[in-house]
Amino acid sequence: MSQQIHGTVVADTPESGVLLIGPSGAGKSGLALQLMAYGCNLVADDLVDLRGEGGRLIAGAAAPLNGIEARGVGILKSVQIPDAQVVLVVDLGKTETERLPETRSITYCDVDLPLVHKFEAAHFPAAILHYMRYGRLA
Repeated sequence: MSQQIHGTVVADTPESGVLLIGPSGAGKSGLALQLMAYGCNLVADDLVDLRGEGGRLIAGAAAPLNGIEARGVGILKSVQIPDAQVVLVVDLGKTETERLPETRSITYCDVDLPLVHKFEAAHFPAAILHYMRYGRLA
């Protein structure tokens, strides 16, 4: 099973990627750039191909990438990898209001994935990277 969605994917390793979703202007590219500054690589920007493989969700670019848009700066070159396993989805169209939010999930291509909402704090990109690497306890 496969599908195409609007979003951005960056990966710490080919086995640890995050899918960023939300409306235009929600900050997908901005969060991706912050994660890339921590060492992640770009997988897809704007249009993402998703496919389920053996209970895993694999993401790749739906179209050739020329880099990533940084509003107010331009299109920036980036290290790109062809695909990655998505281990987390961040919905930037919804804002988290709870200090310790309930566990949420979302399903793509018959694969259930953990879901978090945007949180306005300086630590948010670092927390997302840590979640990608190690998961969540509670």
